[in-house]
Amino acid sequence: MKSLNIRAIRSSLFGILAMAALLFLPAWTLHYWQAWVLMAIFTVGSTLTTIYLAIKDPKLLERRMNLGPRAEKEKTQKIAVSFVLLGFTAVLAFAAFDHRFGWSPVPPYVSLAGDALVAFGFLFTFFVLKENSYSASTVQVAEGQTVISTGPYALVRHPMYAGALVMTAGMPLALGSWWGVLAGGLMIPAFVWRLWEEEKFLKKNLAGYAEYTQKVRYRLVPFVW
Repeated sequence: MKSLNIRAIRSSLFGILAMAALLFLPAWTLHYWQAWVLMAIFTVGSTLTTIYLAIKDPKLLERRMNLGPRAEKEKTQKIAVSFVLLGFTAVLAFAAFDHRFGWSPVPPYVSLAGDALVAFGFLFTFFVLKENSYSASTVQVAEGQTVISTGPYALVRHPMYAGALVMTAGMPLALGSWWGVLAGGLMIPAFVWRLWEEEKFLKKNLAGYAEYTQKVRYRLVPFVW
């Protein structure tokens, strides 16, 4: 247990430092209040989620710690996750360059609205994790895993991706960049590809999932898709 908690702390610190580098180096200034606010939201959101999982569901925390392209078993998922990570990196760096050179500044209230979207994405993701103890960072089926159809899963099949897309939409606005929204849009095809491939895997390997897809028709957005 202590080893898992130490790994989680190290991972969180690494994530915060990496995010700071992606924001402040391209911006080439520490006078970037939008970046500081966004980092604060990420730090608080990820820290509180980690603490909750460490106390209530350490097995899920361990599943969430195993992430990235190398952790994926399917080749298509390795590629999809690589594109998602590249897109996330591009959004942060592009928005920071935008701040530095003033390509497309946004009003402060728009940045605060973006912060609200990111915070909502974190909160929604927390409820997904609370509802589904099998929501690993990789596409897999754990021993004893069952189909979850309650809570957020009663609305859409992939609420974790829905929360991530809300956060992706909010990040460039929070960082004060209109052009960053376009960079974030480049991540959508990677999300959709990963989602489709995950559904194929789950229909094949998780009992009852095919029936679940007939019950819950929408993948990401209720009444839309």
